[in-house]
Amino acid sequence: MAAAGDGPWLDDAAGRLVRPFTVSNGRTRPTVALDLLSQVMATGATPLGYLGPEHTQALDLCRAPVSVAEVAAHLKLPAAVTKVLLSDLVDCGALTTKPPEFHHNPTDRALLEAVLDGLRRQL
Repeated sequence: MAAAGDGPWLDDAAGRLVRPFTVSNGRTRPTVALDLLSQVMATGATPLGYLGPEHTQALDLCRAPVSVAEVAAHLKLPAAVTKVLLSDLVDCGALTTKPPEFHHNPTDRALLEAVLDGLRRQL
């Protein structure tokens, strides 16, 4: 029996009924470069062609700007599979994407040293 809100793809006892990579037809590489922090948003355009249930769910989640990581979490799919689904939607014009904005230099030495110090304190 499916859990409430999970639809036909999850079962309380068995877990996921469809393997994640069958959702993307075995594809592991998206056609669009997406970072986990990339923002995606629906354009309002109606996608042409067949969309699987996960494509439709992803499109529903993207009514407002949302990160790729958030979409993956809501779909309960690996990030690699989610990126393929989202790139399909970008390719058909149903989604737009924006790369993450860094307000600092992500390779700043002081920042990296602070992260390393924090990790050392945790060990």
